[in-house]
Amino acid sequence: MPRSLLAAFAERYSLSDISTATDHLTPGRLKTELLAGLTVALALVPEAVAFAFVAGVHPLVGLYAAFLVGLITALIGGRPGMISGATGALAVVMVALVADHGVEYLFATVVLMGILQILAGVFRLGKFIRVVPHPVMLGFVNGLAIVIFLAQLAQFKVPGTVEMSAHGAPGGQWMTGMPLAVMLGLVGLTMAIIWATPKVTRAIPAPLAGIGIVAAIVIVFGVDVPRVGDLASIQGGLPQFHIPMVPLTLETLEIIFPYALILAAIGLIESLLTLNLVGEITGQRGGASQECVAQGLANTVTGFFGGMGGCAMIGQSMINVKSGGRMRLSGLSAALFLLIFIVLAAPLIEQIPLAALVGVMFMVVIGTFAWQSLKIMRKVPKADALVIVLVTITTVAYDLAIAVVVGVIVSALEYAWTNAQRIHARSYETPEGAKVYQIEGPLFFASTDGFMELFTPETDPTRVIVDFADSRVADQSALTAIEALAEKYEAAGKTIQLRHLSRDCHQLLTKAGQLMIDSDDDPDYQIATNYSVRTGVLGSGH
Repeated sequence: MPRSLLAAFAERYSLSDISTATDHLTPGRLKTELLAGLTVALALVPEAVAFAFVAGVHPLVGLYAAFLVGLITALIGGRPGMISGATGALAVVMVALVADHGVEYLFATVVLMGILQILAGVFRLGKFIRVVPHPVMLGFVNGLAIVIFLAQLAQFKVPGTVEMSAHGAPGGQWMTGMPLAVMLGLVGLTMAIIWATPKVTRAIPAPLAGIGIVAAIVIVFGVDVPRVGDLASIQGGLPQFHIPMVPLTLETLEIIFPYALILAAIGLIESLLTLNLVGEITGQRGGASQECVAQGLANTVTGFFGGMGGCAMIGQSMINVKSGGRMRLSGLSAALFLLIFIVLAAPLIEQIPLAALVGVMFMVVIGTFAWQSLKIMRKVPKADALVIVLVTITTVAYDLAIAVVVGVIVSALEYAWTNAQRIHARSYETPEGAKVYQIEGPLFFASTDGFMELFTPETDPTRVIVDFADSRVADQSALTAIEALAEKYEAAGKTIQLRHLSRDCHQLLTKAGQLMIDSDDDPDYQIATNYSVRTGVLGSGH
């Protein structure tokens, strides 16, 4: 079998020699966590500013979101080491809302988004992330890697010409000639430093070394390249409590609720998938419901402090994990470093060349993309290969939530179709002249037609026995098919008996139920049904 995506990712990032999360905060661990947090904070700055531009809001709105969401999820999130902040997946949804109704409606929407996410955590809806198949996960990371790569291309625009197109994508003029060559050279140098640093020393995170060395070269030699300050000034004060200035009316709710619902879904899907990815790398499990509550509380608070909301960031999470961050301290320090940048160190941070940060993100792209998925495409079932490609394309063309939903639906339909083909029967006649049908394979909504085609009431003898010992009656459609079969034999003037049906089938079948034979070895599973044939009232099944 091919190696799993997560095992290959861990090997690529040389994580096998880094211990999992620990409660013992040694001096060495403290240094590692703080340096990882600093590296993440540096990478958060241009991302938050860029996503604020995409959403059509002031850069500080994105920076405050990165700080507040990152801080709260680091403290109470479901996975230590995971980084959250303002993301492009949410920003592209916010464009129309901000354009049509203004930023105050965005703040109100973020508050409602957070409340919905808290409710999802309270009702433990996060557990449904388990139904996401592995091919969908592969498509998710591949698509997200491409999205991260495309987002960095905006930094290759001439400073002062970058503007937002009608689709929310960066516009402007591309660099050419020597400026482009210098930019590419510095990006390549950053990537080379990140690749080489672990081979020389692990005392400092490789991304931080790449940023620091390239920044020093640019500042000392006065290299004329775009810097963080060319995007926008990140200078600001502490975020202030602010109640969104929107009318508290039903009309306002009608405006913000659809956006809040979509944002909540996208945020939770991206966060829970990142939770699983980071959990596999760090050897941790669980925490889905806790992460839902943490994301919800973070967004609710952010909406009241002038932030654009956010969710988990796979790119920054991978930077943190690669840099050795395993505890909540790394995420906490990243948020606090970001606040320090905003309040105190803006002039210094604004001198960092964008090429260094682009180089870091390009290395994240290389590490995130599941390269082995290209090799296994010829080995896995065609349906799984289709899902990988479909989810990847949909993630890039639309958004993550739509991609995951499409991937799960296609996988579920393929599973149902495959299992529907498994229904068949072996038949023989007893010495007494009765014909026995031994049903094999699951009987459910997709296999009912195949089930009915197994029988020939017109030519069968006067006594027929249907044995379900090797089958499973799964849902209401299956019960209906059994009822219809019994009616066919009854209409033909023949006797039919049903064996080895579960007790709940006995209770739910009406006319056919009178024909069942009780056995000590009847199965005890329960069918999934929401309607009782006998009573005609709503019931429950498992």
